[in-house]
Amino acid sequence: MKKIALFAIIAFGASNISVMAQKSNKKSMKKVLFVVTSNDKLGNTGEKTGFWSEELAAPYYELLDQGVEITIATPLGGQPPIDPKSADPASATEDTKRFDADKVLQEKLKHTHKLSTINQKDYDAVFYPGGHGPLWDLVEDKNSIALIESFYTHKKPVAFVCHAPAVLKNVKVNGEFLVKGKKVTGFTNEEEEAVGLTKVVPFLLEDALTQNGAQFSKGPNWAPYAVEDGLLITGQNPASSKLVAGKLLEKLGK
Repeated sequence: MKKIALFAIIAFGASNISVMAQKSNKKSMKKVLFVVTSNDKLGNTGEKTGFWSEELAAPYYELLDQGVEITIATPLGGQPPIDPKSADPASATEDTKRFDADKVLQEKLKHTHKLSTINQKDYDAVFYPGGHGPLWDLVEDKNSIALIESFYTHKKPVAFVCHAPAVLKNVKVNGEFLVKGKKVTGFTNEEEEAVGLTKVVPFLLEDALTQNGAQFSKGPNWAPYAVEDGLLITGQNPASSKLVAGKLLEKLGK
């Protein structure tokens, strides 16, 4: 009987340790919010746009594979539009192929959270993938603007890639543009001209951030290039997505 009781105590203790370990692990797991466009209209062209699949997929898997928990939010909630050009097989990468086959992520995208329901206190950082879509909705979205300001003032990293740095255009901290005096990058005027959309986009990202006082720098067209300035991380183009994710992981201590 004594042996049975001893084994029962040991088993109970081991069970408690396991539960505590699971709780501790969950508590220490980093949480990152992805904010994605809901806009599918490319200005007045009649063409479709949205988020660029590689710019979501590459950082998503870079973070997920390091044990980061990811939540996705959009202005309207539900399925965000994918830029059809980014789904072209000619633009495929290992990450987009994984994305196309990932049923869990596809289901997650169908049920994104509404941006208005999100609170920065529930996350350790925020990441914005690009595509042309954000230029028409997230740039002016009051919830997005307030959210970036809140993350930044609470000393949490804010990261953006390609066209996504454009959403910083109207973000202010203590009455000054967040980008003022900051080193940033993003989709360049030359790259916009190369894709033939200079006259279509509502503004040129490089010009807008420079006008707001940013120290804008860039690498060669289409080459990976990312800049970090304190809590602010920006990447130039789709090829820069993993660089941005890597810098964000460093900030998170992963």
